Parts: sequence; structure tokens; C-alpha cells
Amino acid sequence: MLNRRHLLAALATSATLSFVAMASAMDKKPFDQAAFEADQAAGKPILVEVTAPWCPVCKAQAPILSRLKSDPRFKDLVSFNIDFDSQKDLLQKFNVQKQSTLIVFKGKQETGRSTGDSNADTIESLLGKAI
Repeated sequence: MLNRRHLLAALATSATLSFVAMASAMDKKPFDQAAFEADQAAGKPILVEVTAPWCPVCKAQAPILSRLKSDPRFKDLVSFNIDFDSQKDLLQKFNVQKQSTLIVFKGKQETGRSTGDSNADTIESLLGKAI
């Protein structure tokens, strides 16, 4: 039987999960060609995320990416977001067929990509290819 303490704990957990989802959504910077090229020229590690608001895998990736982006190893990682539904020209430019695609660059060199992956360890490994 649920008591008031259980109910309050459940509400607190729900609020925390909502905050994490909102924080990860705010963390995304829309793709900007000039900024992308400048970061490439500077040799920065770059993550390009192709997402869609309706995509369940993208939603599963969001808290993983948010946690990894706060990791000191990835402090210099620059992240750009491409909207799968509205930025078809960029999908073609990056040769992307599906949402939930993650592409990493080390400067101008693409060093890895994945599609449909929501495993924290393999996403972390992918980001590691950019640093």
C-alpha cells in the first residue's frame, strides 16, 4: 500500500527525470555551417546529433549524451543538432538516412558514426573517437 512518503518519492523522481530531459534538450545547439567549419579548422572535437522530437531512440540518447557532455574528458566537445524533419539539406550533406544518428569529428576528419544506438558504453566510446 502506498503511503504519503512513497507518493512524494515518486513525484520527486518524476520531476527529476523531467528536468533531465529538459536540460538535455536545452543543451543542443542548432547546426550552424560557419561555426561548424570554424570548429573544424580549430581542430576541435565535434559531435553532430541528428534528432527528431518524435524519436524514442533520440529521447533515450539525450540523458546519456547530457551526462557524457558534463564529463571532464569531453569538456571541449562541441555539439551541433540537426533536425531530421526540417533540415533535409543537411541530411544529404552528412549522408544521413535516419534520425538518432551521431557523427563525431576530430577537426575536419570524421572519426565515427552510429545510428539507433542507445547504449551508454558504445556512445561513450564513439565520443572518445573525437578527442
